[in-house]
Amino acid sequence: MASMAKAPGYLSGHLLVAMPHMPDPRFARSVVYLCAHTADGAMGLIVNKLIDSLSFPDLLRQLSIDPPDISDRIHVHFGGPVEAARGFVLHSTDYQHDATMVVDDRFALTATIDVLKAIAKGSGPRRSLLALGYAGWAPGQLDQEIQSNGWLTVPADPEVVFGDDINSAWQRAIAGIGVDPSKLASSAGRA
Repeated sequence: MASMAKAPGYLSGHLLVAMPHMPDPRFARSVVYLCAHTADGAMGLIVNKLIDSLSFPDLLRQLSIDPPDISDRIHVHFGGPVEAARGFVLHSTDYQHDATMVVDDRFALTATIDVLKAIAKGSGPRRSLLALGYAGWAPGQLDQEIQSNGWLTVPADPEVVFGDDINSAWQRAIAGIGVDPSKLASSAGRA
């Protein structure tokens, strides 16, 4: 099991909230949980966009895993545009496996079939989010996007990340730091 030590100045374990003027439609009104952010780049999962064409039971069947009856409540998220066929499970830290990367005391990431089997059997993490694909940034790229007012950074809230109300996650993430989403500028500027 790997653990992410938080380096000063980096945002692992935080949320990125797309500003209203986000030019990339794949990230419009998105909330991204940053699993890793270092001098080597950044990796995160979009937590508020679903893949409607694939259900959790369908995914389990494709992997030859018998789906449980409760699996219809588990959604498959669009984690980002990079490696769209690769699966990731962002979850609570009560489940840890050799391949689990612990981000902090509330969030961990596992990208093996074992976590899907555990979820299907009911022995997986208490809270989880299944995503296909991820969002990735080259060294310095995310820092540049933040400085250009493309993203707002906020502390991660498990209720925003794992909550059932996906449609309001963007508003709730911003409101969590006391900002009224309607007051955000719809275009970027420089002083």
